[in-house]
Amino acid sequence: MAEISAKLVKGLRDKTGAGMMDCKKALAETNGDTEKAIEWLRQKGIASAEKKAGRTAAEGAIGSYIHTGARVGVLVEVNCETDFVARGEIFQELIRNVAMQIAACGSVDYVKVDDIPAEVAEREKQIEMGRDDLAGKKEEMKEKIVAGRIGKRLKEMALMDQPFIKDSAMTVEEMVKQVAGKVGENIQVRRFVRFNLGEGIEVEKLDFAAEVAAMGGAA
Repeated sequence: MAEISAKLVKGLRDKTGAGMMDCKKALAETNGDTEKAIEWLRQKGIASAEKKAGRTAAEGAIGSYIHTGARVGVLVEVNCETDFVARGEIFQELIRNVAMQIAACGSVDYVKVDDIPAEVAEREKQIEMGRDDLAGKKEEMKEKIVAGRIGKRLKEMALMDQPFIKDSAMTVEEMVKQVAGKVGENIQVRRFVRFNLGEGIEVEKLDFAAEVAAMGGAA
């Protein structure tokens, strides 16, 4: 496999407008061939989706998904540019796929890594800094190790970075970009909420041994 240099990635980005990570993946998939990488991005709909990313997406729809057994439910808002696209079969299928993805990813609480509050990221950092396997290491080394772990951890909390449940070769973000390329509009997953049956309810657990003892004492 050809070495994918930063210069090569930047050159492809300048030509297509696609994101850096998408460009890097395209070059990796095409053995560093820029022209083939451009074709790859176009086939995936990523290049055209990136060009539309700055346009206002104020239409769309709120979709829902209830998992089998009715113990997990999801509401999700996905935006596009026109009501025409929002009512279309491709967009409606996208909403359902995103809602199913959210239901399947119990550890995901945010749409993107950028949405994660600074205090949450800091809390995760402190947890990692306190790991036993880092004890005795120099502070500079600990910082580097933790930075790598935190980057991975934050991605685990973000919906768009998850492998798509119907095709793990792509992320949710790549799947959304493909749909955006097909419909020719900017598409954004805006927000979601997941409901887990019984979540937050404190269930009183009976201590039968204590109850029997109490009954005996009362007699």
